[in-house]
Amino acid sequence: MMKTSKAMIVWSLLVSAFFATFAVTTTAAAAASVDTDAPDDAVTCGSVIKLTHVESSAAAATKSGSFYNLNSEAKNLGSGSGQQIVTAVDNPTSLDTLWWVREPSDPPSRGNDAACSGGTASPIKCGQIIRLTHLETMRNLHSHNVKSPLSRQQEVSGYGAGDGLGDNGDDWRVVCSTSGVTYWRREAKVYLQHVDSTKYLGASSTVKFTQQNCGHNCPIMNHEEVFARSSLDKYGLWFVESGVHIHR
Repeated sequence: MMKTSKAMIVWSLLVSAFFATFAVTTTAAAAASVDTDAPDDAVTCGSVIKLTHVESSAAAATKSGSFYNLNSEAKNLGSGSGQQIVTAVDNPTSLDTLWWVREPSDPPSRGNDAACSGGTASPIKCGQIIRLTHLETMRNLHSHNVKSPLSRQQEVSGYGAGDGLGDNGDDWRVVCSTSGVTYWRREAKVYLQHVDSTKYLGASSTVKFTQQNCGHNCPIMNHEEVFARSSLDKYGLWFVESGVHIHR
């Protein structure tokens, strides 16, 4: 649950305004397809979430107890694609760490793996494909065959024109870390696999932007680099730490 604060009040107002603008009507057919076996804490389509990086947060726990959340801002990378930055930060009240859970970019091309076919509030299953849109800038979490600036792995960026649209490079598969689980549940550890490249969204507590690698006036000082990599390990684990969850 989120703690009450001025930032959280702003968050609630922002989300309310957002859904008033981007309202989605659930049809009778969609309502009929509700997964009745879904747990109450399933992550659902249309929800706004904060994604926490497991390894970084565990490393920070010995110092500040902070969570490192997936972040984006209206700043562009100074190398590589030059697209919008995506990092991990330990700022718990930042509105830049809010992501809207959506259907994939082109659902028909993803077939039965496409999430959200049941409409808004439908629970997301392990193995389904989603898109994450940054709520503040309306650009999508994206990856492609470009080197990341620090670790030289695959770059992760915010993509699009700020209207929520993008391409298939915005699609991510939810890979649950626990076997035998059907649904993506809040606080359960998952991997997010980039569908086009098959690499996994990751970060590391040891790969940060500093004065040495980013300059004295670095606008993302002490942010962690977010990248995509082939290895399925602790650096690719995430969980939903908090959010505004949509239910029927």
